[in-house]
Amino acid sequence: MEFWEKARAETPGCKNVLHFNNAGAALMPEVVINAITDHIRLESEIGGYEAAERKRKETEHLYDAAASMLNCSPKEIAFIENATRAWDMAFYSLPFRAGDRILTAASEYASNFISYLQVARKIGVVIDVIPSDESGAVSVDALANMMDQRVKLIAITHVPTNGGLVNPAAAIGKIARETNVLYLLDACQSAGQMPLDVKQIGCSMLSATGRKFIRGPRATGLLYVDHRIIEMLEPVFLDMHAATWKATEKYEIRQDARRFENWEQNYAGKIGLATAIDYGMQWGLDRIYKRIQSLAKMLRERLVQIPKVTVHDLGKEKCGIVTFSVEGADPYQIKAELGARKINVTVSPKSSTLIDMQSRGLGNLVRASVHYYNTDEEVDRFCRTLSEIL
Repeated sequence: MEFWEKARAETPGCKNVLHFNNAGAALMPEVVINAITDHIRLESEIGGYEAAERKRKETEHLYDAAASMLNCSPKEIAFIENATRAWDMAFYSLPFRAGDRILTAASEYASNFISYLQVARKIGVVIDVIPSDESGAVSVDALANMMDQRVKLIAITHVPTNGGLVNPAAAIGKIARETNVLYLLDACQSAGQMPLDVKQIGCSMLSATGRKFIRGPRATGLLYVDHRIIEMLEPVFLDMHAATWKATEKYEIRQDARRFENWEQNYAGKIGLATAIDYGMQWGLDRIYKRIQSLAKMLRERLVQIPKVTVHDLGKEKCGIVTFSVEGADPYQIKAELGARKINVTVSPKSSTLIDMQSRGLGNLVRASVHYYNTDEEVDRFCRTLSEIL
């Protein structure tokens, strides 16, 4: 039995739907579902605080599991309630000054760019968009030519939400290291889908979510912060978990990445996320990524054969996200028609990656995203059903 066949058998949702919305929220394996529900049940039986104390080993394992996935120290990991908040905690801790430059990508995610705009309005930082290369990815040469003493941060979305593009994270990291500039990588769509080594990538900070390709529960996320810069970053807010009240007018911030956490946490989610990371790591992220790329390539090849369908994915390297439009058809109607047939996709709105979508003259797109537990037969069924709808 192939590894993906075993994983599929261990995923209850596969019996109910054809799930091509893994870049939204993947189907959880049974072992993750059990880990979450077991803890919630324990809380109901003995109390929340008492359950957390009894399961301390399991909750603490999250830091070891995440560190293994990212190749870092457990002390460089923080558990945050979602990827956007993890990214925010890193970004808003930076001591920006008027005139500082933020370099970002044309395909940057809306939530991130809104944060840049807010800081630009409040403080006077400058936002510069790095040109794309001929493949649509961040141009490393252009980035190198843009570096100067005013650059405070390079902030890149590794895998944009609106397509299969994979930005050259490690090449960007090399420039960041050479120029001693902080580098924030949004790995929301890449964590769990492909191998991520923060040492090889060279990022200073990385944010990720549990619900997507890691296959964990919603409302769980991770933040990695290089131990060499932790002390220079003061979180935008602190509580008695992130800091200790030492005297009437004195507090002391934690020395590890948990300074970005807060006291109240989703313990069932934390255990579920740790379980999901372990589950994915047992298959191997190299093997997972190879399987995902194979399915996505097949899906793209089949879609372009359907009349009036145009695939819009960019990049030399493409991942498991596939976006397309249908001439004369509303993406939301396509989603609804597929959903009525128990096929899950979503819509990537123009506003989610505004600069990239405007530059390519695109509107809203249908987004299908595959995972390793999907099958060739599901790709066939998806395309056949789409053809019938059209």
